Amino acid sequence: MTTQQAEQAPDNAESAGRKVVLVTGASSGIGAAVAARLVEEGHRVVAGARRTDRLWDLAESTAEAAARSGGSLHPVQLDVTDRADVAAFVHGARERHGRVDVLVANAGVMPLSRLDSLLVDEWDRMIDVNVRGLLHTVAAALPVFTAQGAGHFVTVASIGAHEVVPTAAVYCATKYAAWAITEGLRQESDPSIRVTTVSPGVVESELADTITDVSAAEAMRGYRAHAIGPDAIAGAVSYALAQPSDIDVNEIVVRPVLQR
Repeated sequence: MTTQQAEQAPDNAESAGRKVVLVTGASSGIGAAVAARLVEEGHRVVAGARRTDRLWDLAESTAEAAARSGGSLHPVQLDVTDRADVAAFVHGARERHGRVDVLVANAGVMPLSRLDSLLVDEWDRMIDVNVRGLLHTVAAALPVFTAQGAGHFVTVASIGAHEVVPTAAVYCATKYAAWAITEGLRQESDPSIRVTTVSPGVVESELADTITDVSAAEAMRGYRAHAIGPDAIAGAVSYALAQPSDIDVNEIVVRPVLQR
C-alpha cells in the first residue's frame, strides 16, 4: 500500500477495537512512536505536527503495517499554540472519520536552563506549547467527546511533573501544570470520558538537542546515558487505550531503572 492509499483508505467504524486517534507532536520522538504503534494495532491515526515532511515520512514508513492491520495514518500540519489550528485539527478528523475516540496530547518542548540564565523567550515558548497547547486540545476535543458520550484524553507529561531538578524549574512547572490540568479534567468530566496522564522519565528524543544553556546541556548528557526508547511510552499509551470502557487508567509513570 502506498502512502497515498494509506492516507485515503476509507474508515470502517465496524471493525472491532479500531479507534480514531489524534496525536499531537507526532513528527518525532514519543509522538512518532505512539502514532506508529497505534497504526500497527489497526487504529486510524491522525498525526499532527508543524513539520509535515516528517509526518509524510512517518506515513510512508507505517504504510506496510497499515496494510496488514487495517489502520491508517493521516498527516496534518498543526501548531498547538494556535487555538484555531487545533480546533480545525479535531473537527477535520471528525469530518473525515465520523468521530474522534482518543486525543493524545503529546506536543511539547524542553529548552532547559538555569533561571539565572534569564532565557525568557525560551520560558515563554515552553508555557505556550506545554500549557496553552494542552488547553487548546482540551477546548477543541472536550465538546466532541461530550456530544459523542465517549472519548479518551491522554496527556504526555513528564517525571518533571513530580519532581524539580536544577535547570528544569520552568519545564517542571509546565509539566506539573499539564498533570494538574489533566487531573482536573478527569474529575470534572462525565464518566464516559476517560483521562490518562503518562509521565515519562528520560527518553531518547530530539528535545535535548534544543537546549541552549551550557550547564543544562551538560546535565542532560548525564541523564541521556540511560535514556529509554520512545517505544516504551508508546506501549504505555497502548495499554491505557486497550482497557475496557469501565476501566480508566489515570496515570502511568515510565522511566529508566537507573533514573532515581
